[in-house]
Amino acid sequence: MPLNPAFVGRAYPPTAPYEVNCEKIREFADAVGDTHPAYTDPAAARALGHDAVIAPPTFPFIIAHRAAEQVVKDPELGLDYSRVVHSDQQFSYTRPVRAGDRVSVVTTVESARSLGGSDILGVRGDLITADGEHVVTVRMVIVARGTGRER
Repeated sequence: MPLNPAFVGRAYPPTAPYEVNCEKIREFADAVGDTHPAYTDPAAARALGHDAVIAPPTFPFIIAHRAAEQVVKDPELGLDYSRVVHSDQQFSYTRPVRAGDRVSVVTTVESARSLGGSDILGVRGDLITADGEHVVTVRMVIVARGTGRER
């Protein structure tokens, strides 16, 4: 079943706040092998002009990906999640994510199309602090691979 094009432009309600802390940042930095001291040492972060340790640039993917589940698991969209692969990722920052942030995500469907038997979904997640400050926009493209029977 092809994706429902009526979803383009649909925004979902903000997620519950995600509390960013030093331990989550450290675990992520360890997982991706990034040893920059600003991710673990408050003094190193302050030396770079930050109030607290900051997260690696791809850290917001964790938060945005969870929020995107609202979209990809919506049965009215028509996405076969069992066939999904992650295709593309982009980050547009207002400022770095830092320890102490409480961010919610507003997820919006930017595109929904079929190409060569596969469904391609573009999703945007805007991470906003509890007091309304925009931190980063995460854009992702996911593809539900065709079955090979679409001819």
